[in-house]
Amino acid sequence: MTLARRRHLVRTRRTVTGLILVAAISFIAGMTDAVGLLLSGDFVSFMTGNTTRAALYFAEGDYGHAIILFFALWVFVIGNALGIILAHTLSSRRTFVVLTGVAVTIAIAALVPETGYPRVRFYLVILSMGMINATVEHIEGLPIGLTYITGALSRFGRGIGRWIVGDRNPTGWVIQTIPWTGMAAGAVTGAFLTHWLGSNALWVVVLCVAGVAIATVFLPRPLHLHFQQPIVTSRQPRR
Repeated sequence: MTLARRRHLVRTRRTVTGLILVAAISFIAGMTDAVGLLLSGDFVSFMTGNTTRAALYFAEGDYGHAIILFFALWVFVIGNALGIILAHTLSSRRTFVVLTGVAVTIAIAALVPETGYPRVRFYLVILSMGMINATVEHIEGLPIGLTYITGALSRFGRGIGRWIVGDRNPTGWVIQTIPWTGMAAGAVTGAFLTHWLGSNALWVVVLCVAGVAIATVFLPRPLHLHFQQPIVTSRQPRR
């Protein structure tokens, strides 16, 4: 086997593994967002929607709800930061570590009483959805969004446009349909689960996250290091 052939096979395996992982995590994100929306009335991963809603509530004079949603945006940001910290400081098996953190956070949210502390549970689930974005940041250089699909659909649409006007570069934009498909399927599943189980649907989410986390243990160590952006600890010296 030639070196070029071997590299091609390795890259193909990385891409396929990454896409399977993206599909699974997007499914979880969609399921969690549907469960969270039905339980709290607000989005737990769709921060664009929460931003618009917060602005509307503010304009209508419902400052309390507006503040709740504005604070939710910062919780999401903190969750993203925490996911990166977990991925780059605790273990080389980054995906497993982050997903374990997500499972634990959602489990804590599921233990919060339904009455008396609804916003605590709301913020914990948002925190977990921020964290989960650190599991896969890119696949072979192509950016991937796990808890939001507007960017993916935008990149997909632009890819179609470029293909129509004659761009025949590798059609990596096609993989942008994977996050949308996973999230849509997960959202439908989450809606049915909440209808049947109520707040206990969060425990199904915990089991799904834990299952994917355990599955990543069997991935080769280099793959765990490959799906995140590298950390640059110092600037390159000027020439």
